[in-house]
Amino acid sequence: RKGPQPTTFVTTTDLSNIAKLAGYEIVRTRQAVFLPFRLFGIGNFVNRLFPAIPLLNYLSLVSLIILRPVKKSTSLPSLTIVIPARNEKGNIENALTRLPPFLGTSVEVIFVEGWSSDGTWDEIQKVVKSYRGPCRLSAFQQTGKGKVDAVRLGFEKASGDLLTILDADLTMPPELLERFYQAYIDGLADFINGSRLVYPMEGKAMRPLNHLGNVFFAKVLSFLLGVRLGDSLCGTKLVSREDYARFRAWREDFGDFDPFGDYELLFPASLLALGVIDIPIRYRDRTYGSTNINRFRHGLMLLKMCLIGFFRIRLGNISNR
Repeated sequence: RKGPQPTTFVTTTDLSNIAKLAGYEIVRTRQAVFLPFRLFGIGNFVNRLFPAIPLLNYLSLVSLIILRPVKKSTSLPSLTIVIPARNEKGNIENALTRLPPFLGTSVEVIFVEGWSSDGTWDEIQKVVKSYRGPCRLSAFQQTGKGKVDAVRLGFEKASGDLLTILDADLTMPPELLERFYQAYIDGLADFINGSRLVYPMEGKAMRPLNHLGNVFFAKVLSFLLGVRLGDSLCGTKLVSREDYARFRAWREDFGDFDPFGDYELLFPASLLALGVIDIPIRYRDRTYGSTNINRFRHGLMLLKMCLIGFFRIRLGNISNR
């Protein structure tokens, strides 16, 4: 049966504009079909490979476009701030006193300490006991190792509607957490990601080689996920507890390889078609202690994550997306 021939074509720019007028935004575009025949597996191979090849990805016959509604929260969701800390005794009190007021919001702060040798756990207990502010405080010691284990424990114990992370080194100023919260309740995104690579950094906050590595991984992850990310390794992120439960189910299927926990949040945020936005922050010098990161060993682990992501996400089945 023949139908009327199209006289106009809607471009991605046109569709984005129409979506905005209707109160939506495009969060994910995926070229799906290049060869509509199986041909003994050749079609499946082409349909997986071509979306990852520049220029060839424009030859698709079908594109999948996912949109999300842009709407403000009608109420103020409660917030849980997880502060993982290892050998950060000198920063514990400031991590608490420098938090913004979050007026009208119920705020819970969870300290998670792991294997410190400088008395961090004793300091946390002292600060929690003497605190008289508006936040609800609790503290836990992790039995596993690494930041990712600490964050998982904190999120597991959290009761807030929204979950966020504040690294105890305070290189991300606690005062800026309110921007993450505000971006979420304004409906700008479902997943709020900090970006340290926009504003000039303070002093020696990041070594030149580390800076290059952060730029590299941000570009690689943007390519793998099809989402623009200015910084893939900033420790501060915000997500709803409901969406994090979906992340956990995804991680159980995907595997547990992430040394810091950034990728196991960013990967599912993109694949589950959450709206993602960067919040630029001013990255500060440490005022106490030293970094717990081994840039070469951890860099190799992140490369492994990227390779796994390329084969399982970028070249993965549409049905798994």
